Amino acid sequence: MSLGANLFFILLSFFFSVATACTNGKCRLLDECSTDEDCGAGLYCFSCPQGFSGSRCVRSRITDQFQVLNNSLPFNKYAFLTTHNSYAIDGEQSHTGVPRLTFTNQEDSVTQQLNNGARGLMLDTYDFEGDVWLCHSFGGECHDYTAFGPAIDTLREVEAFLSANPVEIVTLILEDYVKAPNGLTKVFTDAGLMKYWFPVTSMPQNGQNWPLVSDMVAKNQRLIVFTSIKSKQESEGIAYQWNYMVENQYGDGGMHRGNCPARGESSPLNDGTKSLVLVNYFKTIPLKQPTCQQNSGDLINMLQTCHGAAGNRWANFVAVDYYKRSEGGGSFQAIDTMNAKLLCGCDDLHACVVSSSVASQ
Repeated sequence: MSLGANLFFILLSFFFSVATACTNGKCRLLDECSTDEDCGAGLYCFSCPQGFSGSRCVRSRITDQFQVLNNSLPFNKYAFLTTHNSYAIDGEQSHTGVPRLTFTNQEDSVTQQLNNGARGLMLDTYDFEGDVWLCHSFGGECHDYTAFGPAIDTLREVEAFLSANPVEIVTLILEDYVKAPNGLTKVFTDAGLMKYWFPVTSMPQNGQNWPLVSDMVAKNQRLIVFTSIKSKQESEGIAYQWNYMVENQYGDGGMHRGNCPARGESSPLNDGTKSLVLVNYFKTIPLKQPTCQQNSGDLINMLQTCHGAAGNRWANFVAVDYYKRSEGGGSFQAIDTMNAKLLCGCDDLHACVVSSSVASQ
């Protein structure tokens, strides 16, 4: 074949590939892409060298289990994406005037996290500058170089989301170092969140089911708050976390393949007197690049392991760093799988619709 003919076929192949490449929102999951605009709804353009070459469209939001089915089951029969250290956001401006010397765990604002389907937020609350602040710190003390900002700013984002989305429920899990009397009560009141408060008196005991999600929505009891300080359940009416849920070890200790130990404060994972199961899956020192792999097949494998450790109970809350980073489905697919398991014992959430239809006939 002549040089001219070779050149013709090379150019023909190039133009054919350009002509058939997806653009303008037509790219599907794992299609190659150049920008977010190339990807279809619920996807964005991302590079994960551990999982694939180049840039591809991966998921950017959950499948709403309440839209696929309904919200007529108890709260503990659903699974929710949870962002670890939701407030520790890349690029967050210092509020103290001092450069921050601590880790970050997320890339989106709290509002973006909620809009993309996160329904559990993990926040670290501290006394600082006469107020309650969110800090990624150590030793139970907040410093000007570990502080992210006043808690009320983030709580107002939560209030705005609940106000704009009257059928959604948000759970806050507080690593709590606030010692000021009624300090948390004041900041929640000032943020306008008390009107959504789910009362401790309505929380189930001895492994019973939670109220129906539909009833929680009807009563506008759409904010669940847990604290790590046991005494605040009596003094402020804020639920002590480990009275109501079991939790696996966080950090590196919770990422060993085939092993799902409970964290120190939690009762054993198979304690059936606690109705909720929280599974953490994130490194002690967060690193962005490997997170796309950790949030994908590795996460699904750990959820399977923790299912066995929890007495064959699936996770209700799945906590991750950099929640949008994945090899394709990532933490969103993990939540879909948990909801499918919880709702119909299936692997695919949409299969639950078929199962429900067959059962009703």
